[in-house]
Amino acid sequence: MEIVGQILRIYSFIILGRVLMSWVPMFTQRPLNYSNPLVKILMDVTEPVLAPLRRYLMIGQMDLSPIVVLITLNVIAGALIES
Repeated sequence: MEIVGQILRIYSFIILGRVLMSWVPMFTQRPLNYSNPLVKILMDVTEPVLAPLRRYLMIGQMDLSPIVVLITLNVIAGALIES
């Protein structure tokens, strides 16, 4: 079970990378290049988890789905690693 916990922690870092990537256009004043392989991989890996939650966790323009997923993954991973 410890291996599953570690995989969940790694996925948490991937989601965090996606969140940070979404801030890039705000600082560079350029749109995100979705043809970039790194951007495409991050989007493809995280979107299946975030998209269903986004319908319920949008407050105006703020998307809270990554926060909820990160908290949930860390709680589950912590429980699996400790057991």
